Amino acid sequence: MEDLISRIEAEGGRTPYVNVFYQECKYMNTLVFEIQRSLEVLKLGLLGELQMSSDMEDLQGALFANKVPATWTKVSFVSMRPLAGWTDSLMMRLKQLQDWVVDLTMPKAVWITGFFNPQSFVTAILQTLSRKNEWPLDKVVVATEVTKKAPEEVTDASRDGSYIFGLTMEGARWDSNQMAISTSLPKEMFCPMPVILAKAIPIDKAEFKETFMCPVYKIQQRGHTFVFKANLKTKVSEQVWIIAGVALLMDVVI
Repeated sequence: MEDLISRIEAEGGRTPYVNVFYQECKYMNTLVFEIQRSLEVLKLGLLGELQMSSDMEDLQGALFANKVPATWTKVSFVSMRPLAGWTDSLMMRLKQLQDWVVDLTMPKAVWITGFFNPQSFVTAILQTLSRKNEWPLDKVVVATEVTKKAPEEVTDASRDGSYIFGLTMEGARWDSNQMAISTSLPKEMFCPMPVILAKAIPIDKAEFKETFMCPVYKIQQRGHTFVFKANLKTKVSEQVWIIAGVALLMDVVI
């Protein structure tokens, strides 16, 4: 991390985006160190070199039951996955940060699902465009545009914001032909979203006509996991989607 700080200062300092990735690296280190520490202690206990404690027994029981141990959850990202799926998610999040650390360059499309604190990345988008256009930060809002692209089809980073992906719609689906929300297909609970352009616009120019202000949550459990609202095109009244409980989720357990 000390080497990372010196590289950041040498390559232009802490921009809002760099701050987000740096903070994410700190969160990830805290989690990885806790995983290593607790597993090493448990190993010594199983070998008889340490006396088994209640914490060690709880860790052993959680691993056996395919659950994320409580000590890991305290410093972990929000997730409803069992241990196996949680580990897969951990490795994918780790890879995104490792790729960034190589040259400190923003990905062309950001896997927003992979952040411990995705709200901070949304704030970074607002801060970056506010500075660029000399807008007051408290006078801008997030606006979204759904594209027809998959992450691998994004060839250049956006100058107007950031391309994000990894979101899943619950309660409805995104119709790429009409470029609007549509009713779910039979037996389809979730609909993966294509790449979305998230940008900032002045409040006085934010005219979200014929749109549904779709709430975005980290997981299927709503409420405190709210991140932001995405304006999505709709051919019918937004009340239809509100009653249906439509939302975008960052992490889905099927």
